Amino acid sequence: YAMLLSLIFLIVLVAAVVGFVFRHEIKTNFESNLNLALKDYNVTADRHREAVDTIQRTLHCCGVQNYSDWERTEYFRQKGIPRSCCKSQDDCSEQDLKDPNKAKLKVFVDGCFFLVTSTMESKMSVVAGISFGIACFQLIGIILACCLSRYITNNQYEMV
Repeated sequence: YAMLLSLIFLIVLVAAVVGFVFRHEIKTNFESNLNLALKDYNVTADRHREAVDTIQRTLHCCGVQNYSDWERTEYFRQKGIPRSCCKSQDDCSEQDLKDPNKAKLKVFVDGCFFLVTSTMESKMSVVAGISFGIACFQLIGIILACCLSRYITNNQYEMV
């Protein structure tokens, strides 16, 4: 049992170190994937579209760096900026969304990349605290399992 807990502890420790070391690569990959999702955003419902819409509605943002990122997409040429960028769904017409100057007043102007990364970084202290607490319990479990094993081994030799 102690060996199993030690193995799990080491796996979690390695994952945390790798995540910390490669955090910049993770951000770069996220940004490129978000750009790709905007490029592939289409009229039919798919996972990329749902993910982009959810991020934009939840964080009140639009595009990767800002709302003008949509101007380089095929979707913009057909329908304009997506409705998930609108500040108010009632006051957002398709004509407004096709004109970048009018859209600037009706959509969120901040980009999603900065908001997502800043939200993740602000929550990292909570995640780190919970992980540290779990690691402490695992270490206590490892120590107690070793003590129990030693106790059982010592008692077997005394009985013979």
